[in-house]
Amino acid sequence: MANNLNCPNGTLYTIQPGDSIYNLAGRFEITVASIIAANPNIDPANLQVGQQICMPVEDISGPCASGFFYTVVLGDTFFTIARRFNTSTEALAAANPDVDPSKLQIGQEICIPAQTPPVRPCPGKFYTVKAGETFVSIAKKFGYTLDALLVVNSGIDPKQLRAGQEICLPPAPGAGPVSCPGGSIYVVEPGDTFYAIAQKYSVPIEELKVANPQIKDINKLDAGTPICIPS
Repeated sequence: MANNLNCPNGTLYTIQPGDSIYNLAGRFEITVASIIAANPNIDPANLQVGQQICMPVEDISGPCASGFFYTVVLGDTFFTIARRFNTSTEALAAANPDVDPSKLQIGQEICIPAQTPPVRPCPGKFYTVKAGETFVSIAKKFGYTLDALLVVNSGIDPKQLRAGQEICLPPAPGAGPVSCPGGSIYVVEPGDTFYAIAQKYSVPIEELKVANPQIKDINKLDAGTPICIPS
């Protein structure tokens, strides 16, 4: 639910689970009033995960010139932070040469560089790495070739995957584009059923069937398959 915002004097931020106007103000060391003033069209009491808002963070001088400092919170990784601020892990690493990306600490301040190239979008869906997983095991788990997985994760070192890290899964192997006018694409996860997906998105199961004529057997959904969620 990203918004098309003008944010010439700040930076766009993507709302994460647990975010509120108050904790964002504290994290970015700005006032609640300044956030509301920069986002006149939002409901500050009803922020939505995935929503983009403008954070009126001024440029600073010193070691983070033309950028701003961000305080690390629980669950943060260089990858998730880069995606949240529409930058790349390479740009983030360059702006923080003394920071070990594998040892981020809650409360640690890192520099978010300004005007960096946007992170490459994920053509499929994001997946959270579990303990002990490798690119090889993940590719096998979802039926991809290793090369296909590496291509959509070009900024990640495959030898340094960590539990909790997010990587991109390409669209289902061999699956063509799914027509979904007015709706949204959902990528099937392991264990998903048509019934569970219909319940999750409050869509009548018959409407879900009609929107996905390419699914021949709704009782055999393969993980990684893109399907249409009608509006």
